[in-house]
Amino acid sequence: MAATMVKLALPHHFFPQIQEPNFRSITKEPIKPTNRAHLGKNYSHCRSKNGSFSTMSENKNGKIRRLIEEFKPEIPIEEAFTPPSSWYTDPDFYSHELDHIFYTGWHPVGYTDQIKEPRDFFTGRLGSIEYVVCRDEEGKLHAFHNVCRHHASLVASGTGKSSCFVCPYHGWTYGLDGKLVKATRITGIKNFKANEMGLVPIRVAAWGPFVLVNFEDGATPNEILDNKTVSSEWLGSAAEVLSANGIDSSLDYVCRRVYTLECNWKVFCDNYLDGGYHVPYAHKGLASSLKLGSYSTEVKLLSKLVLVFIIFKY
Repeated sequence: MAATMVKLALPHHFFPQIQEPNFRSITKEPIKPTNRAHLGKNYSHCRSKNGSFSTMSENKNGKIRRLIEEFKPEIPIEEAFTPPSSWYTDPDFYSHELDHIFYTGWHPVGYTDQIKEPRDFFTGRLGSIEYVVCRDEEGKLHAFHNVCRHHASLVASGTGKSSCFVCPYHGWTYGLDGKLVKATRITGIKNFKANEMGLVPIRVAAWGPFVLVNFEDGATPNEILDNKTVSSEWLGSAAEVLSANGIDSSLDYVCRRVYTLECNWKVFCDNYLDGGYHVPYAHKGLASSLKLGSYSTEVKLLSKLVLVFIIFKY
């Protein structure tokens, strides 16, 4: 029996040319709030010795550049070393990863079986972003930042079926289309526009059995995403391989279990990227049923990620 395992490696766009801070373009005007949920960047202002203003994000650029330059992705794999330890321990580097890996592009967050019927929903968290995915009364798929627009409480938890989302703090109520349908005790409040206070939408799509979200750019009303476009953006050249060999459509979703791993996320990924190197020693029972000598590795460059395909037979 043959199988294909798809492994995550470092994204190609993870090695950007970080621009020097352009102090001439920075004004002394305060940053205006927006309707979009913030994605984890720290934009606190600070004053430099010469009196000009910069941001905390800009001050970290030099440090992040140095950390990235410690690793040379163009070196042939036969000559390469593992990434430096700072990539696994530095909090600023982790923040950079969130912005350039997890808060860009499409990410699988659930299964279509979890939202088969109208009013089904499930929640989750990616990085520091809480989200809720649901189907409205008409069966349309939606995703929103799971944050009340009033005092930022979560409006949904776990999975289930519901006709609306109610904030447990002050009772603000949202429809499954994200619209604010009830805000308690706001009579007399000036300049309050209920149609501008709905849940902040997230781009969402279904590909095969997977539900995907994309935190970039925000969703637009009545947006219809072409399956081929989503497939190309998410998987690139690997889409055809996965469509043909990577998905077993006979499987049904049963339940979800969450395991907390006390390690940097890359440590867990590294375990799967050694082509079975650890299997004979860490998983002797599994090794007895595999033909480890048949392992071969292919690297596929995608628009967003580099995937390593480990092809094996057993």
